[in-house]
Amino acid sequence: MAETHLTMSQPMSKVPEKLDEQQTDIANGDFDSENEALRRHLSPRQVQFFAIGGSIGTALFISIGFGLLHGGAGSLLLAFIIQGIMMTFVTTNAIAEMTIFMPVSAAFIQHGGAWVDQAWGFMLGWNFFVFEAFLPAFEITAVDLVLTFWRDDIPSAAVITVRIATYGLTNAFGVKYFGEAEFWLSGGKLILILLLYCFTFVTMCGGNPQKDAYGFRNRTKPEPFLEYLSTGTSGRFQGFLAALWQANFIIVGPEYLATCAGEVQRPRTSLKTAFRSVYVRFVLFFILDAICVGIVLSARDPTLVKVLGSGETGTSASSVYVIAMRNMGVDALPHAVNALVLTSIYSAGDCYKFTAIRSLYALAQ
Repeated sequence: MAETHLTMSQPMSKVPEKLDEQQTDIANGDFDSENEALRRHLSPRQVQFFAIGGSIGTALFISIGFGLLHGGAGSLLLAFIIQGIMMTFVTTNAIAEMTIFMPVSAAFIQHGGAWVDQAWGFMLGWNFFVFEAFLPAFEITAVDLVLTFWRDDIPSAAVITVRIATYGLTNAFGVKYFGEAEFWLSGGKLILILLLYCFTFVTMCGGNPQKDAYGFRNRTKPEPFLEYLSTGTSGRFQGFLAALWQANFIIVGPEYLATCAGEVQRPRTSLKTAFRSVYVRFVLFFILDAICVGIVLSARDPTLVKVLGSGETGTSASSVYVIAMRNMGVDALPHAVNALVLTSIYSAGDCYKFTAIRSLYALAQ
């Protein structure tokens, strides 16, 4: 039987021939993977939730406050729209087309080696692997910091050890167990996001202990485009760039779908549906979140300035929503938000570890 998986060593002139050999049933979305070491055990249900929530971590709920503080609500929203358009309509479309055409593990890494140059694939693979390999450490320490929301005497060593062990467990067994874990953890992210959106809508209409129907007042107070580092037009532009920097860190994701392409059942149909959901995620999660953040809290809120200026950026106390809840006198909701943020952090770290492993596997092909 002809070799059916794409390797870095295949010359570009032979790639189309190999691709045709691998295709078995386009109508049903099947893809011949008989000779591949990985098995296609990720169901369409798991892939869909992986596409929706796999890349959403602490940044969307906590780090976004920096963009609001430095640029203002207007700059934050504009930065998210620009970055979202670039990521969604440029990066996602390019990755989706190649991945659906050739759904192999860590697809974009192998595609770079086969269709551009082997040196390009080598550089791309190691760059992505190193980046993803270091990110779980960020999420592991974030859990320890978030737990300080309740108490300060929690042993950090125990928390970090448990996190490392659980990451190892979810990635040590078959990919279907990883997919099932991410399905439920991504569901927790969706609940958290919907909870925050409901909080924003209800409180802006006056449903808060202060009975203050503040509406869109915070978006224009003091002004939507703030000065940063300098004054005047130059300062506002630098404020926008600071917000755009945060947007670049927060809005990511299509590459994670490409990473698991070699383990998806009926990849030609499942991946097509999953990539289409990226457009919905862009609007419902990132754009709406940028709008809500500017609604619930002023960019010059004293607590926001104090917390972010003191370096407490890794705790949920620095979350724009938690600060807004405390300002309004809402006592119970911050605890629920903090608990759901913990699940979000774990899910993001688990995804980073998975993609790092698959990237290294692709480099070894």
